[in-house]
Amino acid sequence: MSIGHTLLGLLESGPRHGYDLKRTFDETFGHDKPLHYGQVYSTMSRLLKNGLVEVDGIEAGGGPERKRYAITEAGVTDVQRWLATPEKPEPYLQSTLYTKVVLALLTRRDATELLDAQRSEHLRLMRILTDRKRKGDLADQLICDHALFHLEADLRWLELTAARLDKLAAEVRPS
Repeated sequence: MSIGHTLLGLLESGPRHGYDLKRTFDETFGHDKPLHYGQVYSTMSRLLKNGLVEVDGIEAGGGPERKRYAITEAGVTDVQRWLATPEKPEPYLQSTLYTKVVLALLTRRDATELLDAQRSEHLRLMRILTDRKRKGDLADQLICDHALFHLEADLRWLELTAARLDKLAAEVRPS
């Protein structure tokens, strides 16, 4: 996720302080990975430097001054371009899991155990996500569906790989 673009998009509804941006981001997108304050302020500093936001006001208080940021026309254009650009699909052509299977075979370890353990871990996470989906709002349901579909694809790959282990071992092991 592009945090800069997300914060810019949040600013389109009106000027906000860094604290408010963090809170809104965390409530809307950061269920599993909330932003750190330093991340918000370093991102806002970069956006300011690049002319995508401007300081709309500064308020003094009991602590440090609070800057209120507003998106610029260049920022609106940047968000529009980002939203209109399709994300590159991630095909996972060289996954860590594949590497582990091949290394297990090369070192004459039991790749079936590795695949079984991974299958169990995938199923455990799928149970957690299914429970979260059942209890969650629409945003949680959509996020969980995305993750579940990826995990289901991984499970299909695990099954296919398990069925082909002997053939893969013959191809990767030196004679």
